[in-house]
Amino acid sequence: MNLFSTVQNIAFKKSREIKIFYAIFYVVGVLGLSFSESRPLFIRLVPFALILGFVGVLLFHEAKWDINTLIVFVSVFTAGFFIESIGVTTGFIFGEYSYGGTLGFQIFETPVIIGMNWLFLVYVTSSLTEKISSGKFISLLLPPVLMVIYDLVLEQVAPVLGMWNWKGDSVPIQNYIAWFVIALLFVLVFRLFNIKTSNKIAPLIFILQFLFFMALFILNISFS
Repeated sequence: MNLFSTVQNIAFKKSREIKIFYAIFYVVGVLGLSFSESRPLFIRLVPFALILGFVGVLLFHEAKWDINTLIVFVSVFTAGFFIESIGVTTGFIFGEYSYGGTLGFQIFETPVIIGMNWLFLVYVTSSLTEKISSGKFISLLLPPVLMVIYDLVLEQVAPVLGMWNWKGDSVPIQNYIAWFVIALLFVLVFRLFNIKTSNKIAPLIFILQFLFFMALFILNISFS
């Protein structure tokens, strides 16, 4: 048994405690961003929060890890990154925007973590959909719809978190259309290669992240 399998087995046994940890983690994040004294520190922790969520999803991936799964994961990660790179360079895909420094290390003016975020969102929305319905039509269309709804909320707080900024401070409709089309293509890849997304924690982490950004939006926090 390799190290990952050992850690994964421990995680499965402690799933309840880990779920509670993630819930507390995101609540603390909202509180930390609510106070001007702690806000700079918690903004710097945003990439860590995204990575921590992704690691949790990987640990609770229930299907067998095989070469097919790894190839699809790497492909979606890489494609997501390069699509964003083309988008930020040309303004053609999503509209005209630029990344801030919050999301960390960048290549081609694009944070590397953004590829991970595309993979994360495709996986967790597919996992949540799997729990809601087994219908092929719903399982194909609901994940992109959920991702667009997620982005609608995220866009309200991303600029003030220093994640990215839009030209003219206005998010174009083009962005949401692109999100839906790209998400649909990635979900299609998951379906064509029969990637299983059964996961005890993925739906929860998606919901917690969504509520995290929603809470920041509702609180209308001033980051000035």
